This record gives sequence, structure tokens and C-alpha cells, in this order.
Amino acid sequence: MMKALIVEDELYIRKGLLTMINSLDKDITILGECESVKEAVTVANACKPDLIFLDINLRDGNAFDFLEQVGTIDFQVIFITAYEQYALQAIKNGAIDYVLKPVDIDELEQAIDKALVVGKPILEEQIEIVKDQLINKDKNKLVLSLQEGYQVIDFKELLYCKSDKGYTTFFLSNGKSYLASKPIKEYEGQLPEENFVRTHQSFIVNMTFVDRYDKNGYIYLKSGEKIPVASRRKDDFVSKLIKG
Repeated sequence: MMKALIVEDELYIRKGLLTMINSLDKDITILGECESVKEAVTVANACKPDLIFLDINLRDGNAFDFLEQVGTIDFQVIFITAYEQYALQAIKNGAIDYVLKPVDIDELEQAIDKALVVGKPILEEQIEIVKDQLINKDKNKLVLSLQEGYQVIDFKELLYCKSDKGYTTFFLSNGKSYLASKPIKEYEGQLPEENFVRTHQSFIVNMTFVDRYDKNGYIYLKSGEKIPVASRRKDDFVSKLIKG
């Protein structure tokens, strides 16, 4: 049996979560409900939950204040959030699950099932990844979840992305490259439109590093790489190239 805690500052959402969780008939016991960072720290340290349903914005702070103050983190987290879509990707990058408000019972069940199967506490590095992108809103960087850990990519150093069979490789100006196990469409929306252009189904290019474009449909980067431009994407690319 998994012991859980609900940390949410809105009473109606707490009660709604409790009702939904009970109705799903999962192997979960709700230890209590909290509405503030201070209260949640006290209850979590006393009760030692396995899982916390955690609102991001709380009455006296936010979820990361709680995670910093609670001491040893030996539990899983499912964020309950009303943040917009761009922020949800940050949560995914940190490999932490979430349920979007208003809470949908099917999404809640999927998150709970994942927690029951995984059974591992979140890590400090996961928390920092989400906090950095969600709270500090550092939009100049992208965090990749790689097989061996997490890699921070500075947009100013990213030459281009190349997709192949569901994987995406990120090529940097310093000669390094990193392979991520997600298709390129997962990252397209996270790259700033003013600098990055999807030139092909398999390529996204940083316009800062474009040296020239030939009429045969190829971009040549300042570093020497040759990148194809699909015919249906040509007009969009040329328009951005001319605008500088």
C-alpha cells in the first residue's frame, strides 16, 4: 500500500482530489491534506508519505519551497498545476509527472498508475531542472533527459538538431553532440522561433549560424555543415533569412 499526502491551497480541489483518488480504488491511503508549505513540511516529516500530490503555488510559497524545507526526499511527486503548456514541458524534462487543472480523473489515474509502477523517489537534480525552467523561467536553455543523466543546452551554442528514427541529436558549436530518445517534434516548440527554423522533417537549424543558402535547397553553416531545406519549407526559411 502506498501512503499519500495532498498539498493544495484550494479546499475544493483538495476535496475533489480526495474523492477521485478514493473512487479509483487504487492501493493508496491518504494520510492527510495540507494547504501551506509550513503545514506540508510538518506533516510530511511526521508521516513519511510515499507519494505527494503537490500544487505548485501554495498559500505561503511554492512547491519548491516545500521540497527544499522538507529534508530528505524519499517520496514521489505528482504536480497538480494550472500552468500553461510551455511549463508542462519543463516538468516532463525533470521526469516528474503532473496533472493539469481542472483535474481530469483519467489523467489522474494514469499518473497514479505510473507512480505505483515506478516506486522511486524523485531526485534533487530532477527538482532543480523543473525549478530552473518553471520558476526561474530560464528560456535561454533546454534541459535534455539523457540515458546517463541530464544535459543543459544553451541555445546560443546550438547549431542544429537532427532527427533519426525517433531520436534527436543536438549538435553544438563546440563540436559536442548529444543524443536524446525523443523525436524532433518534442523539442520544436521549446526552441525560440526568432532563431530556430524547421527546414526539413529531420532538421531544425539555428539561423545565427547560417552562412549561405543555395538554390539547390541546401543551407551551409559557418561551421561547414550542409543542411537540406524541404521544398514546402523553402518559402518560410528564405523569408526569415532575408529578414535577418
